[in-house]
Amino acid sequence: MYGREFAEIYDLLHHGRGKDYHAEAAFVADLVRARAPHARSLVDIACATGAHLVAFAELFDEVAGVEISEPMVQVARKKFDGEVVHLGDMRDFALGRRFDAVTCMFGSIGHTMSETELDAALTCFGEHLNPGGVLVVDPWWFAETFTEGYIAGDVVELEGLTVARVSHATRVSCKSRMEVHYTVARPEGITHFAETYLASLYTRQQYEDAFARAGFTADYLPGVQNGRGAFVAVRGT
Repeated sequence: MYGREFAEIYDLLHHGRGKDYHAEAAFVADLVRARAPHARSLVDIACATGAHLVAFAELFDEVAGVEISEPMVQVARKKFDGEVVHLGDMRDFALGRRFDAVTCMFGSIGHTMSETELDAALTCFGEHLNPGGVLVVDPWWFAETFTEGYIAGDVVELEGLTVARVSHATRVSCKSRMEVHYTVARPEGITHFAETYLASLYTRQQYEDAFARAGFTADYLPGVQNGRGAFVAVRGT
């Protein structure tokens, strides 16, 4: 999952598909500052190639990122000076400092494979928040909103590349399994690779219970983030 071939085309693909990282970052920053007006530092968990992090860096004085995929980290680090993006697992990373805001975008929290792992991740997020800090989590689809058999396809042409992406998602027990095939056409030839992504299909109640166990008071905002919604949680003082 999230290997070198995908990391190389990740930014181009999502840009071509119309993802607006700056608008999403501004939306999240507004959520944070509505609850913590003086927030000036942020860490983005599962930051991938750092596209959201670049946008956050325009809105916060200090930013950092954490990402489990080494190829993604290598791409992300090229966008920053200094030690900004860290290789780590959302369940047990340790940066040795706290932030005013913690974010986990793009449904990445779904890559926790059990409620125990979800608890570990949210607890770890909390350990990196200052008192009164704000956590914003973009969940994966809920068990009750996931579409069985969902298919999608895109063709993107950018910077001398043509990339075709097709995906198919199924429910396997309490998880979604999404198989994605990529065909990349370059002047020197065509390559193809596939990746499979597993994500837990937690219910909304399971998320809310996990936030409570981790010591957060969480609100759910429906309809945002491409329909998945967002959780905005405040850590107690």
